Amino acid sequence: MTNYKNTYIKNKQTKNLVLSFLFAFIYFFAFSQVKSSVDSTSVKIGQEIIYKIEVETDSTNSVVFPEGQTFLPLEMIESYKTDTVKKDAKFQLIKKYGLTQFDSGRYFIPKQKVIIGDKTILLDSLLVEINPVKIDTTKQKLYDIKPIIEVKSPRSNWWKYVLIAFLIASILGFLLYWFIWRTKPLTEEEKIALLPPYDRAQLALKKLDESGYLEKEAIKDYYSELTLAIRKYLDEKVYDKALESTTDELISKLNLLKEGNQIDLSQDSLKNLESILKRADLVKFAKSAPDIELAKLDRKVVAEEIDHVKEALPEPTEEEKLLDEKYKKEQERKQKRNKVILTIAIILALITATFIGFGIKYGFRYTVDTIIQKDTKSLLEGEWITSDYGFPPIHIETPIVLKRTILELPEEYKDKVKTSVFTYELKEKFTVVASTTQFSKPKQNPQDPNAKQDAPKIDVEQAVEGSLKQIEAKGARNILSTNEKFTTPNGAEGLKTAGTLELPITEGSDVYVYGNFTILTFEADKDQVLQQIFITYLKDDVYLKDIHERIINSLELKPKEDKNDN
Repeated sequence: MTNYKNTYIKNKQTKNLVLSFLFAFIYFFAFSQVKSSVDSTSVKIGQEIIYKIEVETDSTNSVVFPEGQTFLPLEMIESYKTDTVKKDAKFQLIKKYGLTQFDSGRYFIPKQKVIIGDKTILLDSLLVEINPVKIDTTKQKLYDIKPIIEVKSPRSNWWKYVLIAFLIASILGFLLYWFIWRTKPLTEEEKIALLPPYDRAQLALKKLDESGYLEKEAIKDYYSELTLAIRKYLDEKVYDKALESTTDELISKLNLLKEGNQIDLSQDSLKNLESILKRADLVKFAKSAPDIELAKLDRKVVAEEIDHVKEALPEPTEEEKLLDEKYKKEQERKQKRNKVILTIAIILALITATFIGFGIKYGFRYTVDTIIQKDTKSLLEGEWITSDYGFPPIHIETPIVLKRTILELPEEYKDKVKTSVFTYELKEKFTVVASTTQFSKPKQNPQDPNAKQDAPKIDVEQAVEGSLKQIEAKGARNILSTNEKFTTPNGAEGLKTAGTLELPITEGSDVYVYGNFTILTFEADKDQVLQQIFITYLKDDVYLKDIHERIINSLELKPKEDKNDN
């Protein structure tokens, strides 16, 4: 009885399990149907093949179509937008891809994965034939291969920097002109100072008449200005200590000059001057108050005596005139020299202050490198270029477009290996190389396209070892390296080999400099592809270090397929 009961329970569980799978299978295919097709199974070289995937599913399911170069050995040249058609309660999604191949032969489009909801569907592979284009060389002209087109560097904004520099120089030049070189308008005092001594004396007497001192009975002020006018004139034309001398000292000196025939003044003139000066002393120090009319008379006498002194002075000789002219020119040269010195000092001060300011903010090393336009700094701060190199593509950002380098392979490897190498080198300071090597796949059996073909496994470590030997062959020495796993930002996994080495400053040189290097190696056994990015740079150059990091961080490759995917 017990055995019968257990058997019944097991049969019931088995039945329920089978029904569950059956219902799930029916449910999935009731709501999701997938099929693939091509518009033509036979095309010419380079002609586009439209590969179409049609999915009919419920509106609640999300659908993920293949992305990237998953159609190898055919190349996807375009991924068209997904068309959506509503059919009753379902949606029909149609996704088209443009594929091509530039080598004739028969190729299988690999099985493609479509994800619907949480289910992954693997589509059947399709066979297509690429036919060669027959050319009648007797009628069709043949032409030489066109040369490689030089990629023009993007236009820089150098003119903006020139404009800013011009504006700064213009402002600085204007300020220097305005405050130093410009002939400034003279003030009233400066205009008076430029007048001859006689004219200044006459102008002082005229201002004295207009001062109103006599009307205000300011006799002391009147005589002070009066004697100052005659003393200044005598100080400049006769005796250079007339302003600081007492009346007796001044009259005594004038008498000595008269006796020495240096000035032809009459005795009456000397007496008149002595009388007026002593009266002025009494007004200033003894508080004497002469009559206003007497003061007016003294003013008239001073004007006459100034004229007498002018007439008594000997005419300057030609030699004195030349010396005076020479003195004036010397003064002008001195003023100009002082302006030049001041201008240079201001410019140097501004340059020094600017340098110190930028040095404090950005660092003195960075500031000096900016001034001298260091090549590695310009390389880092220039306009970078993002591009794909080789196939499968190496998506990478570099400061300069990498140029294709043609490698000559031995004859025995030409049919087995295809290589594409792109390089850039900066004067033995920095090198970046992006290479793709594709090995020939085992030929597929047309009778059994799904048969598994064994392909030689790519030895990544051996490839890295070969790269290091190439570095040594170019003169590098003392190479120290470490290996670690590396993953690109888009999830491609590879091997990172990094370390230090010594590089010759020029090819064949005995002088070496310290440097760093990085080799990133990626392999795809399924596609028989080996991809490498190789970078070397000087160890002590901070700009090259930043360039290295930026290139590494920009790298994107086709991610390796998950081995657990069905």
